[in-house]
Amino acid sequence: MRQVFYLPGFDPREPETYWGLFRRESRLTAERRGMAITVGEPVRSADGISLDWDVESEADGAATRVRYSLLRWDDIVRDRFPRSNLRRLTSLPGLWWRLWRSGYLRTFKREARRFYRVIVSVHQFYGVFVLASLALAAAAVTLTPLAQWPLPARVALVPVLAYAILSLVTHLTRGKPLYVTHLVDDTAFTHDHASGRETVMRERLGPWAERIRAAEGRASEIVVIGHSSSSFLAFECLDRILKADPGFGRRGTPVTLVTIGSVIPWITLDPQAKATRAALDRIGHETAIGWLDVRAQWDWLSIHLRDPVSASGLPPPPRDRFAVMRVEIEDLIEPALVARRRWNLFRMHFQLLMSSRSRDVFDYIALVAGPEPVHEAVERCRRRRVGAASPELT
Repeated sequence: MRQVFYLPGFDPREPETYWGLFRRESRLTAERRGMAITVGEPVRSADGISLDWDVESEADGAATRVRYSLLRWDDIVRDRFPRSNLRRLTSLPGLWWRLWRSGYLRTFKREARRFYRVIVSVHQFYGVFVLASLALAAAAVTLTPLAQWPLPARVALVPVLAYAILSLVTHLTRGKPLYVTHLVDDTAFTHDHASGRETVMRERLGPWAERIRAAEGRASEIVVIGHSSSSFLAFECLDRILKADPGFGRRGTPVTLVTIGSVIPWITLDPQAKATRAALDRIGHETAIGWLDVRAQWDWLSIHLRDPVSASGLPPPPRDRFAVMRVEIEDLIEPALVARRRWNLFRMHFQLLMSSRSRDVFDYIALVAGPEPVHEAVERCRRRRVGAASPELT
């Protein structure tokens, strides 16, 4: 049985949302690829850190069984998103001063480009919301009957009204299409995790790492998948295992790391991310664990220009370390849908977790539930990359 450990990104939604997405897309993949796929009912683990379900598939007479385990950290996300505007207003100036003074913003811009523009833009939007709220509040106390109030009362009323206006505006823009507060709070989490100020997530990774480690020898293969912000949480988790057990992945059970929609340099370029950078350095040079990096140039919420180890300012890994797969959006959805969804950044960010309309390209469901072992598919991809004239597999 194949054991898949999936780590979702910074998402406050209940984990059953991902089970529903997986079941829906499995139906599409089965229809498009001539497979039979059965997705079992989800079960929350007794310790509360995972949602697990079984997947059975059949293709060309080959049956495959998969145990799919999803790391729950939606409770941690909900504690940080949405934060109160008071928490944002008191923490953001210090964070951005630190990032600017350290030179992080310059290197982040060079490595991320479009993702950098997204992150900077949402913070600029938030700054505009703050100033506009203050302006509207000031206008309210000077251009309405409130102007008759005593001066001290009017001065005291301005920040109260401004905060109320800001609360309304941020509530309206926390979702699509702008996702302002979502990305602002995600940024704060990322850099708090980098500096070590955020400890709850690191505590959650401890028992999750033990669960992955315990699957060795029981499963036919172990696949650890990190999407979005969990692209760095996934390798941190594997690094924990290797530090405790250097023989992990060398005793007959293949172990593969798959990163999708990766944002690794977002955190590792932070000068305070010493622990995360050290973990990346070790995993980036660890040949016992395969690594497939699925990249999408059209995904504005990922970083995909080059391998994450080099992009993080670390010694470059061996040329054959990564299996890299670049996916075109037209392979996944019809051109008419591309035109409608292109600026729904979060919807596009999740597209790689969905069924592909083409039978011959990357399909997430087929990868994790198909008959070919994931480690063999990744190794085949890696060999093609090494043998290609281009340094990337396209």
